[in-house]
Amino acid sequence: MACCALQIIGLIFGGVGMVGTLAATAMPQWRVSAHIDSNIVVFETIWEGLWMDCISQMGIRLQCKFYDSILALPPPLEAFRALMCTAVLLSIIAFLMAIVGVKYTHWTKEDPQGISIFMLAAGVAFLVTGVLVLIPVSWTGGSIIHDFYDAKVPTPLKRELGAALYVGWVSAAFLVIAGAMYCSFWCWAGATPKSRYPSLPHHRLHKPNMAGGTLLSMQAYV
Repeated sequence: MACCALQIIGLIFGGVGMVGTLAATAMPQWRVSAHIDSNIVVFETIWEGLWMDCISQMGIRLQCKFYDSILALPPPLEAFRALMCTAVLLSIIAFLMAIVGVKYTHWTKEDPQGISIFMLAAGVAFLVTGVLVLIPVSWTGGSIIHDFYDAKVPTPLKRELGAALYVGWVSAAFLVIAGAMYCSFWCWAGATPKSRYPSLPHHRLHKPNMAGGTLLSMQAYV
């Protein structure tokens, strides 16, 4: 019962991470314009995402424009797009495998080794997805912080951490936790047959009879 509850909790964590990965990929708030020093234009905020740029005017009017050319994008942005899209697809696959594993657990509780196949696949997929999300999010965050404190970068070009980065970090944490939980389920399922059903000895010796002789139990030979 406790194992089934933990599987459901891991499934919830994986689902939250999957939704967060999709949201972080679509959100334009990866880089947000910083209002510092003499930059007093605070009624206009610039958002820079993986797919578009947006300009928000006092939180009332929002104008977004997709990037015109894919070939004109910087190589890091193209790599981040590929990583996030791969993470979205892999998170969906991992979530579906986790659902199958949870249902399979309720259906056939006598075959833990069969359960472990789905658990291991879902756990590894969740872990890989978390790493794929963490790479572009952390790289972008480090680049923003480096440019923010670089005196050579003009003030209008300085950016701050956007909401999409925080969503990505939280999603990666949920995915890694879910992956670790399902991998632990695999270890538990692999050890279950040995711990629950230890092998019995082939020969059982009876106690000596009254005459002092030793009698062997009847054995079935195939």
